[in-house]
Amino acid sequence: MRNPTHSLILAALFAGLTALGAFLRIPFPPVPFTLQVLLVLLSGLLLGSRTGMASQGVYILLGLTGLPIFAGGGGVTYILSPTFGYILAYPFAAWTAGRLSRGGNTPFSKLLLAALTGLSVIYAFGVSGLYLNLNYLAEKDVTIFQVLRIGVIPFVIPDLLKAAAAAFFAFKIGSHRSDFP
Repeated sequence: MRNPTHSLILAALFAGLTALGAFLRIPFPPVPFTLQVLLVLLSGLLLGSRTGMASQGVYILLGLTGLPIFAGGGGVTYILSPTFGYILAYPFAAWTAGRLSRGGNTPFSKLLLAALTGLSVIYAFGVSGLYLNLNYLAEKDVTIFQVLRIGVIPFVIPDLLKAAAAAFFAFKIGSHRSDFP
């Protein structure tokens, strides 16, 4: 078990890495491809459920205070962004990935399942937020299928690759480092 200072340092590190992941992007309308999903899942897989969740909570709080660390900027008004549901999911996705992957010498298959489940949490929150935003804030009449077409389908293959990469990195790091669960 880690001491609290060690956990805080790791949470801060992954909050910073997630912010950095927002700036490593490939432009794609309406939302760029970033490394945030990989880092969110990796935070849960490496740090565990609580510390992974804390790292992503810190990331969100920093972005909402005005630091431009989200893919589209920052500030409290970002809550009204169509993509905020995806960001809001980050702590829960990290917690889910961490919870499902816990245990020593975790096999790659278990890490991959945990990462894919964490990804499904991101999509569940994101699609819900996008649907609500488009229908009620933007006053567009869109169906859930239209939201899936714009908020999931263009991203599913890259995100599946990111989930697999997170599981792979967690497997490799976890098999060489005793201080990661």
